[in-house]
Amino acid sequence: MTCGFSVSEQDLPKIPEEWQKLPSATHWLEHLDRLQEPELQSALKSRSETSPSRELIASALCHSPYLSQCMLRHTAFVHELLRDGPDKSLTSLCERLLEQTAFETSTPSVQEQLRHAKQQAALTIALADLSRDWDDCKIVKALSDFANTSIRAALRHLLLVQHNRGNLVLHNPGDPEDDCGYVILAMGKLGADELNYSSDIDLIVLFDPAKCDYRHDRGPQEGYVRITRDLVRLLNDRTKDGYVFRTDLRLRPDPGATPIALSYNAALSYYESLGLNWERAAMIKARPVAGDIELGKSFLSEIRPFVWRKHLDFAAIDDIHAIKRQINAHKGGHSIKLPGHNIKLGRGGIREVEFFAQTQQLIWGGRDQDLRSSRTVESLRALTDKGKITAEVCQDMERSYWFLRRLENRLQMIDDQQTQIMPETEEKLEAIAAFMGYASLPLFEEELLGHLQRVEYHYDRLFEEEQTAEPEQREESLPKLVFAGSDPTPQILEDLTGLGFEDPERAFGIVTNWKAGRHRAVRSNRSRNLINQLLPTLMIAFRNSGHPDQALLQFDTFLSTLPTGVQLFAMLQANPNLLDLLAEIMGTAPELARTLGQNPNLLEAVLTGSFFAPLPNKDFLRQSLQKALNEARDYQDILDITRRWTKDFKFQVGVQILRDTCDVPEGNRALSDLAEVILETLLPHVEQDFARRHGIVPGTSFAIVAMGKLGSREMTPTSDLDLICLYDRGQTEGFQQSDGDKPLDINQYFIRLTQRVINAITAMTPEGTLYEIDMRLRPSGTAGPLAISLEAFEEYQSSQAWTWEHMALTRARPIAGPEAFLEQIRTAVQNRLCSPRDNQKLQQDVLDMRKRLHQEKAPRGPLDCKAIPGGLTDLEFLAQFLQLLEAPGNGAILRKNTFAVFETAAELGLLSGEQGQQVALQLDQLQRLQRLLRLTSGGFSQPEELSEATRERALKIFGASTTDEMLQVIARNSTRIHTLFAERIGDYSTKDA
Repeated sequence: MTCGFSVSEQDLPKIPEEWQKLPSATHWLEHLDRLQEPELQSALKSRSETSPSRELIASALCHSPYLSQCMLRHTAFVHELLRDGPDKSLTSLCERLLEQTAFETSTPSVQEQLRHAKQQAALTIALADLSRDWDDCKIVKALSDFANTSIRAALRHLLLVQHNRGNLVLHNPGDPEDDCGYVILAMGKLGADELNYSSDIDLIVLFDPAKCDYRHDRGPQEGYVRITRDLVRLLNDRTKDGYVFRTDLRLRPDPGATPIALSYNAALSYYESLGLNWERAAMIKARPVAGDIELGKSFLSEIRPFVWRKHLDFAAIDDIHAIKRQINAHKGGHSIKLPGHNIKLGRGGIREVEFFAQTQQLIWGGRDQDLRSSRTVESLRALTDKGKITAEVCQDMERSYWFLRRLENRLQMIDDQQTQIMPETEEKLEAIAAFMGYASLPLFEEELLGHLQRVEYHYDRLFEEEQTAEPEQREESLPKLVFAGSDPTPQILEDLTGLGFEDPERAFGIVTNWKAGRHRAVRSNRSRNLINQLLPTLMIAFRNSGHPDQALLQFDTFLSTLPTGVQLFAMLQANPNLLDLLAEIMGTAPELARTLGQNPNLLEAVLTGSFFAPLPNKDFLRQSLQKALNEARDYQDILDITRRWTKDFKFQVGVQILRDTCDVPEGNRALSDLAEVILETLLPHVEQDFARRHGIVPGTSFAIVAMGKLGSREMTPTSDLDLICLYDRGQTEGFQQSDGDKPLDINQYFIRLTQRVINAITAMTPEGTLYEIDMRLRPSGTAGPLAISLEAFEEYQSSQAWTWEHMALTRARPIAGPEAFLEQIRTAVQNRLCSPRDNQKLQQDVLDMRKRLHQEKAPRGPLDCKAIPGGLTDLEFLAQFLQLLEAPGNGAILRKNTFAVFETAAELGLLSGEQGQQVALQLDQLQRLQRLLRLTSGGFSQPEELSEATRERALKIFGASTTDEMLQVIARNSTRIHTLFAERIGDYSTKDA
């Protein structure tokens, strides 16, 4: 006779050889003898005598009085279960329960059906566990699925009862849960689909008065409280048939003062204003399981900013660990011992694995949606994938978690008691060891203690050791700094001098101001305690920056801008190496420091595993932004999220430039890709929002064309966006205006749409702005409309455009809009640039423009990379001139990027090999110098204006050892480029030019 279970004797619980003589086995066999159905009797007797069913039945009978009782009460079901196996049996059981209770009008009948189903489900899942037919993950999922079904069956019955009585008008009586305005959220293990064998279920009940049609005189609040109370009774009350699930409603907001069914808005208001960190952790696992599921999803979406804060929250570590310390104090979980140990709440227990994952989720999940799983093991794996924990830690915690969950289930399986406490006596310990499949107690004890100790070790490393990471290494070389009193002692001045401070008295005054709480960021006791703990490593970091005085001053300015310091100090304490970068920025990059002062949370981006990795490509950026925008609830959210995301990436590029870990083309490419991704991602959202009021113009297309640095993919951290907006009238016969509530004619429509695009980029929101936008390169400049048709654009470029406009057109690159329309624009630009032109006039026009620029914007100093003769402006003019000159004969010269233009020019023989090398070297060195100066010195052009750190970095660019040597290299290279410019176009610096 086949068995529906895949039984492995190796995995089964250990049973005595003469197990049939045990009382539970005797009762089972006697029960079989009394069965009145011959076929059932014969089948079960055969299974009780034949492997592998015999061993599986024996495992249940020998170790679990509760399972024995279930088998005696549901004998026919036992036969079906052993025949069909657990998967089919549990599926059929859940389907049958929903069908039987769907339109049952008798509450006592539903109560009985629920309890019988619970016993059958418990038996099914227990045998799947004992046989190891299902793994531990599937076991807890099956327990959760049955709980979901039970709650739904009970709720559907109660809603229908109220509907039939006329108290409640259901939207769809055939499906009582449909759009009913009442939802049950599962919390804890049920919310995570990780229910244990005899767990209670934690629920939060919400209703939306606006969606509910409750007509009884008592009103919806009281009415839904009564429904909730009846639901708890259906599930929780013990009858002759037992109970279904112990039900706990105490995880709702402020349970001592709020009703058991809470209105949607009241709950939302609580979490937005009063929610605590432990409630954030609890909400990680929240899941709508019954009733109006869409209402539940909406609520969880609304409170997502409360659970997943947009900024890292290392301060949550203390709050979450405080809960665990309270548990230890209450439950006596200070040490690990086998007898009487609580495998859930004690040291090394299940709760420590859960807190280990949840705490890190709270810290990182706001920034990374991949870390938001409600399931413990999935969370551990995600933390590993993101580099937050090692693969070894993940494997240790995962193995221990499932071992402890299996043990928890076996403990509860014995008598259906909600216990996680190991037995006190050796006899009972031996029994549970056998139930777990171990041949002896010592083997089991060794395994269990090993798991508990591993969990305890990793948990303590997170919650206790992380707070003092690398203390010995940093403090060994640090004097005992004592900042006390209003005046510095000779000793503190000597110590500060030893750390490299040139003005130790000023340094002493700054630090004592922190201790006195002179800035808002250090006014709370907690913030002052944190910065006092950080002070030793902070001062070493300032010393290591090479410019301790400047670093300290900038950090003090930085602190003065913060509304609070707790989050920042907690993050720095948990990540001491972050202090080195912070000090480096403060000491060597004032512009970057000012940016950081305006957006201190940019430091969080450094903690992502990819911050110092090679800069990502456009596809990655596009996916990353889209993932971030999945969090947006409305158009304003889209603008704010895009700004936060953009600032993070710009900061990453800025730091890599500071540390010279990305070369010029890579940095320019990354910043250009960033801007392009933003425009192409935001444009559909802007169009959609615009269309809500003004509709669309059928048959038309709209596109954004990048010009300038974005067009040539040479953007720097401070570049603005040069743009042109074009539209295609397409097939607009019969459509002279848009079709919205506020219609606009076609020209006005696209001009207004362009204004909306500009506002989306430049508007100041709570998260700042994205870019400045320059539209002056459009036809007719500031005198022309913001958007024109492609037809008008082609006509203008053919008959009215100046030479300088054609020069700008060499960088035109369509980047956002329908691909077919973008291709039309590319073709139009190519055709215009390849059209024949008067080369003599071209040469004279370019020379005149360069001369006028030289007169109006003379170089401000020898480091004015752009304006000096032979500098970046000369190189850009030369590249554009060569393209306009040669394109009519060979379109291959039309490359957007200046490096690429010169490379192609050399390949085509327009430049000699030596000239090609000269322009490439000058372009590379001056672009590197320009971006360094803009990042660190605000673009200063005089060598004496540079900080020592900036000067040292500048010298490296030119391979020079002194400032004079660097200036000589710049002058020599610039002279060569200026000479080349004069040969090809003319010398604009002479009086008769």
